[in-house]
Amino acid sequence: MMGDRAASSRVEHHGSQRRQGFTLVELLVVIGIIAVLIALLLPTVRFSTAAGRRSDCSNNLKRIALALREYEARYHALPPAYTVDADGKPLHSWRTLILPFLERIDLYRKIDLSKPWNDPANAEACKSEIWVYRCPSGVLPEYHTTYQAIVAPDGCLRPGQARRLAEITGDHAQTLLVIEVDPEHAVHWMAPTDADLDLLLGFNRQSTFAHSGGFTAAFVDGSVRFLSAELPADERRALVSIAGDD
Repeated sequence: MMGDRAASSRVEHHGSQRRQGFTLVELLVVIGIIAVLIALLLPTVRFSTAAGRRSDCSNNLKRIALALREYEARYHALPPAYTVDADGKPLHSWRTLILPFLERIDLYRKIDLSKPWNDPANAEACKSEIWVYRCPSGVLPEYHTTYQAIVAPDGCLRPGQARRLAEITGDHAQTLLVIEVDPEHAVHWMAPTDADLDLLLGFNRQSTFAHSGGFTAAFVDGSVRFLSAELPADERRALVSIAGDD
């Protein structure tokens, strides 16, 4: 009997060893499969993440464009690029003026529009982050934005003066309202500082954009499109002009 039990014990022990060895092999196989899957899926995940951030950026610009249109509906004109004092000194950006239409009327009411944006009276607002003004792909200082109007004599937004929609005689779907500049030219969201035509014309493949290959732009009709960094200069000028020049 004792011999039988010993034999049985040896068999069980041997079987246990076999099961442990098989489990180890299984573990190694599973690890190998996971490694292969990660290698295959990682580029897709990275692409999806980049595409998602670009989509979020487009949604930001869509909200900004719609806020500008709501401003126009209320005041019968687009806001000036920035307000000015009696001496023509810049005070406040259009980004501040449309805050009520971005559901930030609480912050807007705290801002003293009669004093410059960076006056101590507006210190609290200056330290407020407006997330719709931040591209999720951009690495920017606090309170900064890359969403800027193109301030030009024949552009939609101009210094110190409102612009009626009736003055924009070109195709509203082909007239730039706001663009996303490269992070190097980011400004504080309250600053009365924007892009100009020279900056737009200077964009190229070597520019460090938040999104590969170009930049996002919002148009007067509220639409948002991605523009290539290789867009010809004459087409860029035409997109800025309210007359829709060819």
